[in-house]
Amino acid sequence: MPLSPTDDIVRSAAEGGAGVGAFNVVQLEHAEAIVAGAEAAGRPVILQVSENTARYHGALEPIGLATLAIARASSAPVAVHLDHAESADLVRQAVELGFTSVMFDASKLRYDENVAATREITAYCHARNVYVEAELGEVGGKDGAHAPGVRTDPDEAREFVDATAVDALAVAVGSSHAMLTRDAVLDFALISRLRDAVSVPLVLHGSSGVGDAGLIKAIEAGMTKVNISTHLNKAFTRAARTYLDSHPDAADPRKYLGPARDAVAAEVARLLEVLS
Repeated sequence: MPLSPTDDIVRSAAEGGAGVGAFNVVQLEHAEAIVAGAEAAGRPVILQVSENTARYHGALEPIGLATLAIARASSAPVAVHLDHAESADLVRQAVELGFTSVMFDASKLRYDENVAATREITAYCHARNVYVEAELGEVGGKDGAHAPGVRTDPDEAREFVDATAVDALAVAVGSSHAMLTRDAVLDFALISRLRDAVSVPLVLHGSSGVGDAGLIKAIEAGMTKVNISTHLNKAFTRAARTYLDSHPDAADPRKYLGPARDAVAAEVARLLEVLS
């Protein structure tokens, strides 16, 4: 069976010692901006739609189909990924829509329950040539593996990957979701130990909180897929606010969403150069 687009993008990056940018889509303008940035940089990219975003839109299908359409029309290699899905039903919906990878997050469960649930999802997805990312985390942690202070154990990570047959593993090495400042302190030695321990690419969640130098060092230490959302949302909101501040009577959303989209496209292009 041929590689899924996600598998092809991540595998090629891992073999070349580069990182892959995985950016979250909140609305149509995000998808357009991320693809425009990838085309400008001449780099592959992963568009991510989270369970929270699907909930915001009322269902996965509207934003999912729009994102897939934008990806398919791109001149750059683009994969569409379901991010942080805790619902097995949502995973199946994504696969049926045409997503080529999913991140199944059972990290809030006990270890044995996480393994069992993830193994079942992996079997379902692999039968349909869909790439699976999973997360190994802390019981009851609000942010799972990325709650402050949590760290992934390399031996447990190896056992988890072997038991579940997942294609990529999100690990906790010092970053945290939704950070508004880029000052997270990563454990680069732990990244290297995890890289040596597991046979699949490592994923850094909460990368908005990591500065450029930290991202480069993380990739050198063994990270491959780098998830960024809040950082782009800040750029989007800042550009929209700047326009509205100088045009207080503006009523047409296109007038301020356009500059916001352009700002995200420029930052995506820049980040893809950093990651490569």
